[in-house]
Amino acid sequence: MNDEADLSAEQPGARPPSRLPLAHGDAGRPQRDPRPPRARSQEAVGVSAHALARLTRRADYLLVNGGRRAAMPGFVLLARPRGDDDATVRIGIIVSKKVSNRAVVRNRMKRRFRELARAVLPEHARAGTDYVLIGRGGTAEPDWQALQTDLVKALAKVRR
Repeated sequence: MNDEADLSAEQPGARPPSRLPLAHGDAGRPQRDPRPPRARSQEAVGVSAHALARLTRRADYLLVNGGRRAAMPGFVLLARPRGDDDATVRIGIIVSKKVSNRAVVRNRMKRRFRELARAVLPEHARAGTDYVLIGRGGTAEPDWQALQTDLVKALAKVRR
């Protein structure tokens, strides 16, 4: 039994493709906001005194290890001037398994250190210097304000 013999090969009349919008546009939502744009401030956003970069090579970490150090309750700060003409401040973060065997805890500590560096280093760091933050294990997570004040103290200590 062949059912195809009963079907017509003739196509129905011409229709516009169903996926294209109609000629008058989409009536479901307005094409643009009729209000004029708001006035915005012209101040620079996200621009800091010193550009921050990351330490990526092991050799850079080893060079910083030979510099000055300041131990604080939540971390140890290492600092070493590079001696080149580049004013970029570079930061490296180390949180070993000695702090915690749980990766979640170590990653949280690294995220907090990255944010701490973004908040404090542009104002207090010396240009052309490499810094390394080494996390220390503690009984409880220090609060944010204590971490900030400790980092400012450590920066002053390694600057002397």
